[in-house]
Formats: sequence, C-alpha cells, structure tokens
Amino acid sequence: MFREFRLILFIAITFVQVELLCGALPNVILVMADDLGIGDITPTNPNSKIKTPHLQKMANEGMTFLDAHSPSSVCTPTRYGLLTGRYCWRTRIARGVLSGRSKHLIPKGRPTLGHLMKGGGYNTAMIGKWHLGWDWAKKKNKIDFTQPVKNGPDINGFDYYYGHCGSLDMPPYVWVDTGKITAKPNREEGVTKAEDRYGWYRKGPIGDDFKIDEVLPHLFEKSFHYIVNHSAGPSKDEPFFMYLALPAPHTPIVPVPPFKGASNLNPYADFVMQIDYHMGELFKVLRKARLDKNTIVMFTSDNGCSPEANFTLLKGKGHDPSGGFRGHKADIYEGGHRVPLLVRWPDHIDGGTSNVATVSLTDIYKTLEEISGQKNKTKGGEDGFSLVPLLNGRKSNDRKSIISHSIGGSFAIREGDWKLCLSRGSGGWSVPRESEAKKKGLPSMQLFNLEDDPGEKNNLVSKHPTRVTSLLQLLQSQVERGRSTSGVQLSNDRKITFLP
Repeated sequence: MFREFRLILFIAITFVQVELLCGALPNVILVMADDLGIGDITPTNPNSKIKTPHLQKMANEGMTFLDAHSPSSVCTPTRYGLLTGRYCWRTRIARGVLSGRSKHLIPKGRPTLGHLMKGGGYNTAMIGKWHLGWDWAKKKNKIDFTQPVKNGPDINGFDYYYGHCGSLDMPPYVWVDTGKITAKPNREEGVTKAEDRYGWYRKGPIGDDFKIDEVLPHLFEKSFHYIVNHSAGPSKDEPFFMYLALPAPHTPIVPVPPFKGASNLNPYADFVMQIDYHMGELFKVLRKARLDKNTIVMFTSDNGCSPEANFTLLKGKGHDPSGGFRGHKADIYEGGHRVPLLVRWPDHIDGGTSNVATVSLTDIYKTLEEISGQKNKTKGGEDGFSLVPLLNGRKSNDRKSIISHSIGGSFAIREGDWKLCLSRGSGGWSVPRESEAKKKGLPSMQLFNLEDDPGEKNNLVSKHPTRVTSLLQLLQSQVERGRSTSGVQLSNDRKITFLP
C-alpha cells in the first residue's frame, strides 16, 4: 500500500513547479500525536527503547523543547488550548472530554489558529482527529447521516477539513469532508478489550470507507495529497497552514505490517514506530515538492502516554513512556502533561539544538501570530507567549509561569522550579486517585521543587507555606483576569473554582 502510493505521489510531484520567493512567508505544518509520551521518542528520551529515526532526524535539523507542556492531560481541552492559545478550563469544559456525538465547543467568533493564519494570507487545512465537537443533524436524538455536518472546523477558520469527530475509539466511525459525510454507516462495529487488549474500540455505526487499521496511513495520505494539490493548484502562490491531528498512538492501537511486531516490545511501541515512518514520508513529500526549505514543521502530543500502552510490560523491557516523570495521561503530575515538542525550520533554527525553557502548547498561537507578521494585531492567545525568541536562540521568553489541568479538573501552577498541585493525589488515573487520597487523609495540596525532585515524590507544602501562598495568589490572579498575559481583563465562560 505504502509503496504504490509513494510511486503515484512522486510521479505527481514531478509536474509540480514551485517558486520560492526570497522572504516569502513560510508554510506551516503542525502535527499533533495522540497520547504519545515524552519518553517514547529519542529526541526527548535518549534511553527510549522505541526506534524513531525520522523524528530524531527532525530534531537533528531543528529544535527540541525539553520542558514543553500540554495545557491539559487529556485530549479535548488540550486541542482547544492549542488552537485558541487559551486554557480550556475557562470554557464549559470543567473536566473530562467530549464524545464523538458532542456539539461544537469553539464558537465561530473565538479566534483560532485557523482564523489567525487565514488572516495572514494562508490557505488553511485541518486533517485528522478533531475532538472539539461538531453538530450532527439529528432526528429524535439519532444522527441523520444523510444530512451535512454543521459547525465543524470550517467555522473555526479552516478552508478545508477532513476528519473524524472524536477519538478513534469513539463512534460514529465516519469521515467528514468539509461538512459532507463521505459514506453513510451501514452497520455497527466494535471490538471489546477482552477480544483485543490493545486494539479495542467502542461499538457504533461505521461507514464502508472507514477502516480502523488504515486510519493512520489514510490521514497521512490525505495530508500528502493536500500538499501536492495546493502546490499545483490555483492557491499555489499562497502559503499554507496544515493542522494534522493524528489518531495515534491512542487506542485502538492497530499497527499494520511491516510495523506490527517490529519493536520487539508490544503493539503500542510498534504504533509509535509507524508514526515515525509516516513523518519521514511527510518530509520526503516536502522535499520532492521543493517546499522543504520554506516550511516550518512542528511535532507534539496532546498529553502524556495512556496506561493503555501497558506501562508494566514496557517498563519490564526497559522502556518508560513517561521518561522518568511521575504519572501518565489524565494526571496532574508531569507524566500527564509534559510532552515532546520538536520544531524544524531550515535556515532559521540551528539544527540539533535543545531548549529547557518552560513552554506550553498555548504558546503556538502567539508564535504563529509573530511568524505570520501579525504580532499584536489579532485577538486571541490570551494564555500564550511567542516561542520566536527561543527559536532565535534565546534561553527564555516572556513566560514566567504555567498552569496545568487534569482530567478530574485539578489545577497545578508552576513558577520556576516550584510546582503547586491543588490535589490530594494524581487528579487523574494513577495512584493515588483523589478518592483514595482523601480516604488516606493526604494533604489537600502538594508542593514540589522539580529541580531537586523531578519525580514529584516529596511534598513540601508544610515546609514552605509562604511559597504556597504566593503560588495560590498567582493562580487566582490569572484565573480572575481571564488571561495569563498582560492586557485588559477578560472574562471566563463560567465561574472557576480551583481550590480542592
């Protein structure tokens, strides 16, 4: 399948003539993996047992951020934060995630990366996992698949989109192409955990053209076609912005040959290797299209690795998806929200560099605002700080603190090396869960110094009351002001409570 597609693709590209003008705005490709841990790829964990040569090559040619964080430790809120530059806990989503049937979360008037880049003269595309809700036509609370979808990524600034509404284990399993359902479901399908420890997905309606095992390569193929078609089409003189949201390595964990069994670890590790391969193919497409030098590629993850990866088995084989940090997806601990972030921009970023500044995925908004020549000219990004100074070699930017959020709605605020978790336990799925921690009478807050204690083992809350008070005041200020950045006070969409 991959060999045939590459042959067709490369033949098509030979007919594409692309002129790069000196000083032209760069194309931007933003790739977000799903549930990929910071310990799963070699650029952020040299001890990783999973081979990721293409992402390592990307890091060797770009910059690796070693202290990057998703704004939440689960899918929906992080995707909101990435696209808006605003923390999702300011919205109606106080905890948890949306489903595949949920209504749209981001209103048309809320600035997003789609709006931002479109305003900067870019052609915009979203491909992959949306998970921010869109509005299905419904009859008696049942989806009418004969009708178009409304309020999808198109109202959020994307000229074109092709994707699936929720996570890949959430029905309905249909493709939506810029509001149009490509194939109506004609049956129900699902796999239980008992049937497949890794490849399970919830039972629900599925279309004939939606093949679970082929979703990951299919979405990469769609992104390749977009690049080629844009380069040869009427909009070829416009730069493009493509948001490619991968469904992997989230469940269902379904690596295909030749990756199945290739890691000698487990299917999760195989799936990570498959992602790495497809990223290598993406760079091949850019080179063939002569777009390589003038395209920024960013690669990250929406949160830490899920326990569905089977931590016990992997650690038994010497691999830690959280890279030595405590916790995993859903948690307020570092393993829940410390994620890979790689940025490659030839002739602008020195290759093989790393940066240890604390950054958030909410910073992407302000970064692209500056790169697209719109600095301080747009609304949005109220919880983001531009990464451009860091990409230019500086050790720090304007960010002084960062707020994290767990699946259960627990907050953490960090300033420098000090991190205050407003939870008794993990705030998520790892031990101790909040109910267990409360029964054990654990303190209602946890204070850690990450320089001395990166594993978050020693709670210093009773030893540093002044530090606790200072961090609580800082959190309260950023909550009440409706923003983390300087500027006029803004409103939240709901009343926010953050104390345990």
